[in-house]
Amino acid sequence: MAEPKTKMTEASVEAFINGIPDEKKRQDTFRVLELMKEVTGEEPRMWGESIVGLGSYRYRYASGREGDWMLVGFSPRKQNLTLYINSGFDRYQDLMSRLGKYKTGKSCLYIKKLEDIDLNVLKELVRESVDHMKRTNPSVET
Repeated sequence: MAEPKTKMTEASVEAFINGIPDEKKRQDTFRVLELMKEVTGEEPRMWGESIVGLGSYRYRYASGREGDWMLVGFSPRKQNLTLYINSGFDRYQDLMSRLGKYKTGKSCLYIKKLEDIDLNVLKELVRESVDHMKRTNPSVET
């Protein structure tokens, strides 16, 4: 079975964020980092070369494939700031209706700039997702 490509590394989160050339995106990224640290109480770690994750859990698919993944995380991509909300969005319709301007994938929240969203709602979304992951995954490490 193939190993997952994205794994936790020892690379510096601060150096990674400080290396973002766009000043506005760098500031937004630091704000998201502080929000996630406050909600999770976890220290950030790099996952691969471009994802910052906080906390971790072990997953196992029905196929038998398993691995480790971050509890919550983000990546400052070229087009969007991508947040990994691993519990998905279906159970958070009320929060999503109040969040602001965004797009979603299965468990990715895409934000162009933080001014487009309500940070208090984002904080609650992260909190609820983390709480859900902790309740439903006994392997969550805190």
